[in-house]
Amino acid sequence: MPLVVPGINSDMGDKSEWVNKLMGKKISDTGSDEVSFAKKDLPESHRVIKPGDMQTMDYRPERLNVHVDEDGTVRNVTYG
Repeated sequence: MPLVVPGINSDMGDKSEWVNKLMGKKISDTGSDEVSFAKKDLPESHRVIKPGDMQTMDYRPERLNVHVDEDGTVRNVTYG
């Protein structure tokens, strides 16, 4: 089975694209502006992870993980 490295030799997207769009913004249910990003504009396979949230350990390379801090500001973006 070939090695698939997310964002390197797969077509799921580039992490840096999402880092540029999301870092420092809050995820919003309503819309996007200078300080927020609309949840509806995230990829279909995504999850928003808050501090202390339980999360499954299954690895899904196409899933975008958006890590937010206590006030909901995006601090990290990963795939998996």
